[in-house]
Amino acid sequence: MHGKQATADAIRTVDGDAFDSVVLEAPGPVTVEFMSYSCAHCRAVESPLQQVALRVAPEQQICRVNVAEEPTLAQEYEVDVTPTLVTFMRGAEVGRVVGPEPDVASLLQAVTQPFQV
Repeated sequence: MHGKQATADAIRTVDGDAFDSVVLEAPGPVTVEFMSYSCAHCRAVESPLQQVALRVAPEQQICRVNVAEEPTLAQEYEVDVTPTLVTFMRGAEVGRVVGPEPDVASLLQAVTQPFQV
């Protein structure tokens, strides 16, 4: 490593093989961004979502699933539009936001909303 932690990816990319162990079997909440690299709105959300991931860690994880590479997962979770954020807790979906605004405040709310009292 060359000490460039700031450029590290705070969002883990998950494929179909790892989805169950990383997302559904996680001990805490996990938000999955169903996205595509060809989606302009997904690219706009990327930087603020990285900031949110750093802010909520380690209590909550944020992962991404590239729907172009994992169409079965997108179909299984009924994702028709990217980006879609789906939050899971102990294997169950507890929240969903379709096409979130690409700013830190909106994304932070989308990720934490299922846990607010």
